[in-house]
Amino acid sequence: MAGDYDTLDWSVEEGVLTLTLDRPEALNAFTVTMAEELVDAYDRARADDAVAAIVVTGRGRAFCAGMDLSAEGNVFGLDESLQPTLEDLRERFEDPEIVAGVRDTGGRVSLAVYRCPKPVIAAINGAAVGIGATMTLPMDVRLASRDARIGFVFGRLGIVPEAASSWFLPRLVGISRALEWIYTADILTAEQALDGGLVRSVHPAEELLEAAQQLARRFTEGRSPVATALARQMMWRNSAAPHPVEAHRVDSLAMFYTSLGDGKEGVAAFREKRTAEFTSRASQLPFRPWED
Repeated sequence: MAGDYDTLDWSVEEGVLTLTLDRPEALNAFTVTMAEELVDAYDRARADDAVAAIVVTGRGRAFCAGMDLSAEGNVFGLDESLQPTLEDLRERFEDPEIVAGVRDTGGRVSLAVYRCPKPVIAAINGAAVGIGATMTLPMDVRLASRDARIGFVFGRLGIVPEAASSWFLPRLVGISRALEWIYTADILTAEQALDGGLVRSVHPAEELLEAAQQLARRFTEGRSPVATALARQMMWRNSAAPHPVEAHRVDSLAMFYTSLGDGKEGVAAFREKRTAEFTSRASQLPFRPWED
C-alpha cells in the first residue's frame, strides 16, 4: 500500500499529513480493510520525513460511525473456529493466524498510533462512536466540531471496550469518568466531551480542520523532528512506568543524544539571537528506547 487507499485519503501540505477517513456514504464506518490501511498509513508516516505531524478527520458529516455491522460473518473480522488463550496472545502475538483471526483490529490501529513518532491530532467532525471514538484516544490532542457526537457504546452491543481503550481512556479522563461513560454508553455532545477533558476545544464545523492543521504546524514548525519524536514517545511511555527512575534512565540518554545533534544548533541559535535551523530527521533517531 505505497500510495492509494480504498478507505482513506492521504494529503500532505507544509509538513502536515491530513489523513481522511473516506467512506462518507457509510458515515466512514470502520472495516477490516480500513484497519489494515490505517496501520499502513501510520507506519508509512512514521518513516516519511516529509510528514512532521498528522491530522485525522472524516469525510462528510461523520468522523466514524463505528464498526460496519453490515459485513458478512463475524462483523469484527474474527475467526470463530479458534479458541484463543491469553498465552496465545503472548506467545503467538505476530502469528498470522492470531493477527488476522484473534487480535482486535482497532487495537492494531491504536498500537500503530502509539508507536508513531509524529504528533497526531484528531479533528472530530461528526459522529465518533465505538471504534470511531476509541481510535482517537492514542492521538495526542482531540478537537471537535459543535456537531460532533462521541459515544463509547459497547454496552449497547453486548461487547467490551476495544482498541486498547481500557489503557488510554482512564489516563485521559480518569478512571471514574471513564467507567461512567462505558457503563452508560451515552452519546456525548462536543461540550460534554470538552467538560470531561476528552477534547481540547470545540469549533464551528467550517473552522475545525484548519484549527487542527494550524495546531499541527505550531507543534512542528521551528522544532527539531528528533526531539519532538523522542518527546512524544517519552511522555506516553514514561508516564506509565512503575517508577520515575525509569523515566530518568530514558531522559538521560535522550538528552545525551539530542545534545549532540540539534541541541548544538538550538543553543547556538539562542546565543546568536537567530532562528534555529534544525537538520535532524525523525526517521534517523539516534536513540530508540521503546525498541530496546
